[in-house]
Amino acid sequence: MQWEGISEFVNVAENESFTLAAKKMQISTAQVSRQVSALEKRLNIKLFYRTTRKVSLTDEGRVFYHHCRSVLDGLVAAERAVTNLQSKPQGKIKLTAPVTYGEKQILPLLNNFMKQYADVEVTAYLSNLKIDLVEEGYDLAIRLGKLSDSSMMAKKLAERTNYVCASPAYLNTYGTAHSIAELNKHSCLLGTLDYWHFKEAGKEKNVRVTGKLRYNSGYGLTDAALKGLGIVQLPDYYVEQHIRSGKLVSLLDNYRANDEGIWAVYPQNRHLSPKIRLLVDYLAEHLV
Repeated sequence: MQWEGISEFVNVAENESFTLAAKKMQISTAQVSRQVSALEKRLNIKLFYRTTRKVSLTDEGRVFYHHCRSVLDGLVAAERAVTNLQSKPQGKIKLTAPVTYGEKQILPLLNNFMKQYADVEVTAYLSNLKIDLVEEGYDLAIRLGKLSDSSMMAKKLAERTNYVCASPAYLNTYGTAHSIAELNKHSCLLGTLDYWHFKEAGKEKNVRVTGKLRYNSGYGLTDAALKGLGIVQLPDYYVEQHIRSGKLVSLLDNYRANDEGIWAVYPQNRHLSPKIRLLVDYLAEHLV
């Protein structure tokens, strides 16, 4: 029997909600729904009654739930027993992460992790390219923002906030942008994209911006903003410390887009070994 979808099914049954189940499992609601639907199709039975207000088990779903709950409890006990045997995780871990975020956030935590678990060997490859984890033999990847690859499993580690900001010197000279529409009157410091992300009237919105400067470096854009060359949109780990110190001023806060997820992604058919699960949990605990 295939095991895909069992954990998602049990969590939906216990929370009576796909959304709450996804939050508890730290995966997307769409992923939970997809797994449960595939499970129903495989079993050829309807497990839930779904309405806009409530999710409840069918008679068949109730019977199936009690069996699955017992099985999952047994698996937890089995994993705990194996983990206890290997109290010191050991072996190789191969992961990939985006270059700047990897350098600033992930690698220092990996160093701390390896100090704590001396028998673990880590290979980390930093790249902004989307790497095929299965083909290249990676255990996991750290990815930022919206996930597009539905063939992968994912656990949310943290979130990041994108700020629009500029230096006091720039604002004193050119004035403050009070609305998204006013950005076209300002010098915008561009990254790899021609647009910035906002939220207006409850809806996400991409706004095209222009400027005389374009870098594929968050550090370079931060420095340009600090030196008064224009307005920039960057994640919190570039600019938050400068906003706190007053060297940069946060703008258009009412239009700020929703925080974006920071994810640990791994192949769907690859169960996490204790050492990988320990690393993922460690990152989730220490990333801020």
